[in-house]
Amino acid sequence: MYMRWIERYPIVSIEDPCAENDAEAMRAFTRAAGIQVVGDDFFVTDEKRVRAAAGACNAVLLKPNQVGTVSETLACWKAAQDAGYRAIVSARSGESEDVSIVHLAVGWGVPQLKVGSFSRSERMAKWNEALRIEEALGAKALPFPARKLFGRK
Repeated sequence: MYMRWIERYPIVSIEDPCAENDAEAMRAFTRAAGIQVVGDDFFVTDEKRVRAAAGACNAVLLKPNQVGTVSETLACWKAAQDAGYRAIVSARSGESEDVSIVHLAVGWGVPQLKVGSFSRSERMAKWNEALRIEEALGAKALPFPARKLFGRK
């Protein structure tokens, strides 16, 4: 079903397409899909799971409050980089208006951020902080990957 959707629609990324403990299915899907395959429940921001994945997924969701500490989250990002994976710094359900994850994404050079739609104040706080940081960095800011994906500059 996912492969039909990928062929039919402009899907560029999918998260946890297989069972969270089925590494072989995840590897097969990642090889076949040709898009960004993100491990969320599959990796649970765990460095050891990323290092053991051996090609299951090609991106990791980094959730500092899932693993417990900023140091453990950074270790997971370093493991992902060692494996050649992309990453997304992500908020979790029930977040506050704290914008720390935006600073982590920028400081660590993680070019993707997942905080949800523009519907609630805790999400808007993070989006607005990302815009303030981009404005402050000017030409030094990382380019927004989706602009390239969708043919925008």
